[in-house]
Formats: sequence, structure tokens, C-alpha cells
Amino acid sequence: MSGRSTASLPSAGVLAIQIMFINNDGAGFADHIEIADGTTVEQLFAARIPHGHPQDYLIRVNRQPTTADYVLQSGDRVSITPTKIEGAACTSLQLPGRPLHTPATVPQETADSDVPPITKGSAWEPANGSTACT
Repeated sequence: MSGRSTASLPSAGVLAIQIMFINNDGAGFADHIEIADGTTVEQLFAARIPHGHPQDYLIRVNRQPTTADYVLQSGDRVSITPTKIEGAACTSLQLPGRPLHTPATVPQETADSDVPPITKGSAWEPANGSTACT
């Protein structure tokens, strides 16, 4: 076997082009696939991720954001990555001995004597201003 996918092979009589397709939605390795000449990013998405909604994915061609009507060219590298992981939830970090959502400063008389007060920021501060939960 050549290692190339024929699942999206165009019908007879239609010119085919080959692209690199990277599906980061849990569908395995990147693969070279053949598609019909003139296929748009939107058409490829609908064929490869029929259960998905484009707004839930980061879609790039040659590592750059793209438009739905971009016509794929031979040799293009297409990646489709979900922006949300199914089942993932945004939860707050709770430290042992501290209530959830501790204020920025806890007066010593109200804090647990074994646990020093939080004097700066929250119990968890994201690095570089980014967060995993939006």
C-alpha cells in the first residue's frame, strides 16, 4: 500500500490534486489525500468533518488562517484543529485548606493559622495572560 488515502478520490473524469491533510480531531496521522481540482476549504471540511461546525475549528492552509472559499492548490497543507475539546470543562483551582475563589488578601485573623494568606492575585494566575478556559 502506498500510504496515501483514497477515501476522497475524485470521480472518474475529474482532475485530481494532492494535498497534505492534518486532522487534529482525533482521526490519526497526517496523510496525503487526493481531491478534485477546484475543491474549496469549505467543501473539504464538509467532506472530512461532517459532524462538525466550522466555527468550532481552527482551519489553516499552509499554516495560515484561510477563508471558506479558498480553492485548494496541489501541495497545500491543510490542518483542522478543534478549538474546544469535547468533555473538557473549565474549573477553578482549589488549594487544600482554602475556600474556592479566595479574595486577593485574606486577613490573618480569618485565615486558617496553618495556611499562610494569599497576598497577591488569585490562587492560580495564568502565564502570559493566557487561559485554558474561555
